[in-house]
Amino acid sequence: MPYNDKYVIVHAYTEISGRMSYLVARARSRKSKVSHALFMPLSVLEMEVDHSHNRDLQRIKETRISFPLNNIAFHPVKNVIALFTSEVIYRSVRTKEADPKLFGFLHDSIRWLDISEEGVANFHLVFLIHLVRYFGVFPNVDNYHPGYFFDLLNGVFASLPPEHKHYLDETESVIFSRLLRMNYENMAVYSFSRQERTNIIRRVLEYYRLHLSDFPEIKSLSVMQHLFD
Repeated sequence: MPYNDKYVIVHAYTEISGRMSYLVARARSRKSKVSHALFMPLSVLEMEVDHSHNRDLQRIKETRISFPLNNIAFHPVKNVIALFTSEVIYRSVRTKEADPKLFGFLHDSIRWLDISEEGVANFHLVFLIHLVRYFGVFPNVDNYHPGYFFDLLNGVFASLPPEHKHYLDETESVIFSRLLRMNYENMAVYSFSRQERTNIIRRVLEYYRLHLSDFPEIKSLSVMQHLFD
């Protein structure tokens, strides 16, 4: 993100310190060990940093690629999905404490997106629904039956629609129940119509807004949906 004429801010989720923000010079000298080209959406980097508890913006001494993203950068669909996914991470993952399980999930998810050849159009759906596990608000899937309604506010299936407006109707709940069975290994098996995909992702993001404070509209969603259209 732009900071001023001389610097930009790089936001990263780190294995050791959780979410951190780094100040990076716009102009790169010949001796610089920090390349702007490395800071692409979902890049996985190894960094030598200078952390100080007295400042919000930290410094990067040196950075290098942890593993190359051979397909994401050059695959138009994966590139847009990476943009969407990185925006979701930026808006939802805010803790400045280390969470090895969350870091592992993000790390593995990026690898899956890069190497997957089938089911790529379902990647962001799988990512969204499994990311909420690490916020402690994963839906209760034990009580689903055909004809039930999913209560977005309380995260449970119910035989009758709740009194509030935040719930999925019977048709949406069937699609949502399918989504809850998906993972990166089987995502190629599931198919959705354009309308189903458009609707269910908006409802999942509604679930995010109901359970995560200050979770905004995701701007890159319209770009991604335009691509799939």
